[in-house]
Amino acid sequence: MKTLRRVLGILVMIAGILGLVLSLAGLVSVWVVKPTIATSLNSTITTLNSSIDASKETMVVTEQALAGMVGSVEALQTMLASTATTIQDTNPLIDSLTGFIGDQLPKTVTAASDSLKSAQQAAAVLDSAIKNLNTFQNVLSGIPFLNSLVTLPKGNLNSSGGKPLADSLGEIATEMQDLPKKFSDMATDLSKATSNLSSVQTSLTTMSTNIGGISTSLEQYKNIIANSQGSMDNLKLMLTNFQDNLNRILNIAAIVLTLFFLWLLAAQVVILSQGWELYQGTTDRME
Repeated sequence: MKTLRRVLGILVMIAGILGLVLSLAGLVSVWVVKPTIATSLNSTITTLNSSIDASKETMVVTEQALAGMVGSVEALQTMLASTATTIQDTNPLIDSLTGFIGDQLPKTVTAASDSLKSAQQAAAVLDSAIKNLNTFQNVLSGIPFLNSLVTLPKGNLNSSGGKPLADSLGEIATEMQDLPKKFSDMATDLSKATSNLSSVQTSLTTMSTNIGGISTSLEQYKNIIANSQGSMDNLKLMLTNFQDNLNRILNIAAIVLTLFFLWLLAAQVVILSQGWELYQGTTDRME
């Protein structure tokens, strides 16, 4: 039993010596490592502050770019909406023009063509009458007695000497026959243009709406960047305050750790003394 007590006493003293060594090492390390920790923390905080400043500058540039993009996108949205409105206002005019060219104008041309045909018939009768009068004039001019009694107009009644009026009117009427079909084709093309313009208007309106959503998203990103800048300012202020109070914080931590290691050192001394007493057999008997 005595041998067992001695062995236990040796083990307790070894544990006490190890604890004593660790306590002394910790006590010394607190004040040895403190300057290194202070330098490392200062360097880290300085690097973080530099990174925050660089990030803030980047965010400022990004915010300015976003502001420019928001202005450009809003201008584009306004232009598209204005263009769509202009097309919408133009459609009624094109519809009216289509109706005029496709309906009223062909009817008017047709009526004019019919009038020319009637005028052509009247001109043909007039040309025939003029020819008869010319013939009659020539007959009277050949009778000496009547020629002295009746004053006849000089020259032929058909003084133009060119194409007969009936033929001219006929040619004009013939040329006008194809105009109603051409006007109808033009009206069809205008109808297609109106349909295309309506499609373009719809597309422009859709694009304007989508671009409005993009503008809203960009504005939200701009607000997020502004909030992030505020958060970075707060973080930099916190790091600056921590850096300014770093020595005091490290001193307090070193004092607390020193007190802890001193308490641990005292405990190891007690353990070492108990192990020695156990080895010497001066403690309470274990029988």
